Amino acid sequence: QVQLVESGGGSAQAGGSLRLTCVVSRIDRSTKLCMGWFRQAPGKEREKVVLIDSAGITDYADSVKGRFTVSQDSAQSTLALQMNSLRPEDTATYYCAADAYRCSLWSRVSGIPRHWGQGTQVTVSS
Repeated sequence: QVQLVESGGGSAQAGGSLRLTCVVSRIDRSTKLCMGWFRQAPGKEREKVVLIDSAGITDYADSVKGRFTVSQDSAQSTLALQMNSLRPEDTATYYCAADAYRCSLWSRVSGIPRHWGQGTQVTVSS
């Protein structure tokens, strides 16, 4: 059982910054996780922002490379997303996600990841 709670969304001007945090709660702290951030804009499908595995290897969407930075603590109990140089097209609801399945399977296996946060809204104005 994994529970995820996001915080830190809000509003920013284009070019500004926001930081999102996801607190990860789980009974078995020894299980290594793949964790990630996704986002969904109104009328669009949910898309991957970034994945990070237990070794710290990351996989960013091209649209956020060089602007967003993901981080996690050594226990994988907190996941953060630093968003700089924000653009209006970054406006979306952002979700953190986690699963024990390795990151490489997330795009290939239906139903993975299994654990999601409730989402936090990010609005960027021009």
